[in-house]
Amino acid sequence: MAENNQDPTRGGTAFAPWVLPGLQKSEFTKGFADRILTHLKELDETCAEARGFNKVTRLEHCLQTGTLAHQAGEGEEYVVCCVIHDIGDLLAPFNHGEFAAALLEPFISEKNRWLIANHHAFQGYYYFEHIGLDKNMRDQFSDHPWFQYAINFCDKYDMPAFNPDMEYMSLDDFEPMIRRLLMAPKKSIWVPNPP
Repeated sequence: MAENNQDPTRGGTAFAPWVLPGLQKSEFTKGFADRILTHLKELDETCAEARGFNKVTRLEHCLQTGTLAHQAGEGEEYVVCCVIHDIGDLLAPFNHGEFAAALLEPFISEKNRWLIANHHAFQGYYYFEHIGLDKNMRDQFSDHPWFQYAINFCDKYDMPAFNPDMEYMSLDDFEPMIRRLLMAPKKSIWVPNPP
């Protein structure tokens, strides 16, 4: 038997060359998009608790956000970010933006990662005062180069997407976009030379 540093099944030095070429082709990795889609469907079981926003489910909100961005001609990466931006609501209610940003980080620009990670502070402008928080929490980012980018996201896509009367695209409509994005990492230690 080879020593540990030569046995690819034991995590030795031969492990990385053995794993890296097949990672994107593995069945488990291919199933990543399926797991994201499954979890998005689970968002359809709950509505937002914030006053005035509880007439649509969390999934409907995400789909409405994505639909508005798609209709406005935003790029595919941005549209997928809109669909996935609240995926952390169930598993990470205290940091849902950071959760979604961490999921998407290997696949998206730093600008979009920052937007998703911090969008809740910007969205709070519209309702934080009603739940005992500072509606101007977003001002902590006022000197950040993407401050207006986040305001635009909330004004144009996130906040109008609590509309029970809005017609919106289905998750099936977004699925090809989601799959394309989630199978093309731009940065990851597991993909040393991304396209």
